[in-house]
Amino acid sequence: MARERQNGSGGGTDLGSFLRARRAHVSPEEAGLRIGPALRRAPGLRREELAMLAGVSIEYYTRLERGRENRPGPAVVDALAGALRLDAQEHEHLRDLVARAAGGAREAPATPTRSVRPGVRLLLENLRPNPAHVVSRTSDVLACNPGGMRLLAGLDEWPVRRRNVARYVFLYPDAPSLFDDWDEQVRACVGRMRALAGTDPDAPDLAELVDELLLKSPDFARLWDHYDVRLRSHGHRTFHHPEVGDLTLGYQSMHLDDTAGHRLVAYYAERGTPGYDAMTLLDAAADRA
Repeated sequence: MARERQNGSGGGTDLGSFLRARRAHVSPEEAGLRIGPALRRAPGLRREELAMLAGVSIEYYTRLERGRENRPGPAVVDALAGALRLDAQEHEHLRDLVARAAGGAREAPATPTRSVRPGVRLLLENLRPNPAHVVSRTSDVLACNPGGMRLLAGLDEWPVRRRNVARYVFLYPDAPSLFDDWDEQVRACVGRMRALAGTDPDAPDLAELVDELLLKSPDFARLWDHYDVRLRSHGHRTFHHPEVGDLTLGYQSMHLDDTAGHRLVAYYAERGTPGYDAMTLLDAAADRA
């Protein structure tokens, strides 16, 4: 990806970048350290502080950040995760980065298929009026039922190959007003892409999307540098929709087996609630269009 290629792509660089970014997110107080009144030039932990917390030498830790050491053992990885206060997803991402750093060069991966099985398309239709869509591992919208398309207002105006949830939330002008939790939505999109970059950073589909968003969206560039990898697979989301007004829906994301990372994302609401009535209107509006 453009920014990382400029810095010298490679597992060590990605591992070091992740460590630096997460180190900046942990304050000495959060880590249980007592610090004096001296001025600190950068936020977060210093290298020597993190090395001490993880029980490694400052020289060894510096080599990790600079990509000169790429084979830390499991105990060191776990110690770094603890010192950095990583959650389970971030800890697993760190393990992925270490495994890739130690693996050396690999052949360039092929672009995954965009094909959606007929049975999955039938399932989308049978889920109506619940909005639902199938997305690729990089959030390309591969298939959807009518509500699943219209829930993301304006997405149907884009060419089919451009329909992507991450591209939509960062580049569609009205996206910030559509999502009540737009800040959380964009963080989740970046987190999912960062997680994929930890295991398959040179995948063409990922590299193309990241390069585009780095160029066109300052918000994406800022969040990309944070190295957050937290994923959300379920919860509730409120929309301020131009066709049906405000609606709050639950959602569930499910991986589809035997696909190249495809996910089915379905929204739901209990019968008799305003959310259910709104999503039913949204589905019916698609039939009238």
